[in-house]
Amino acid sequence: MESENNLNTLIENIKPLVEAVQQNAEMAVSIYNQKVNEIINSKCTNQNEIELTFDYMLGFCFSDEMLIIYKRLCRYYYTINPKATVDYINYYREMWDSET
Repeated sequence: MESENNLNTLIENIKPLVEAVQQNAEMAVSIYNQKVNEIINSKCTNQNEIELTFDYMLGFCFSDEMLIIYKRLCRYYYTINPKATVDYINYYREMWDSET
C-alpha cells in the first residue's frame, strides 16, 4: 500500500513537469513551423542559419508535429547540402528513433 502511495505521489509531482514540456513543445512547433516556412519560401541558402534551425528543432523532435516540420526542412536542405542533411537525419535517429 505504501508503495502504491509513493507511486501516486511521484505521478502527481511529475505531472506539472510533463505538462510544461508539452506546452513548450507546442510553442516550439508554432515558432519553427513559421521559421521553416520562411527559409523555404525565401529560398534561403544560408547554411549556418538552416543548420542552427535544425539544432534548435532537434530537441523537440519527440513531438510528431515537430518531426513533420524537421522532415520538411530536411527535404529542402538536401538540395543545398546533401551530406549535412544526412548528418541531421542521423542526429535525429541517434536521439529519438528507438528502432535503430
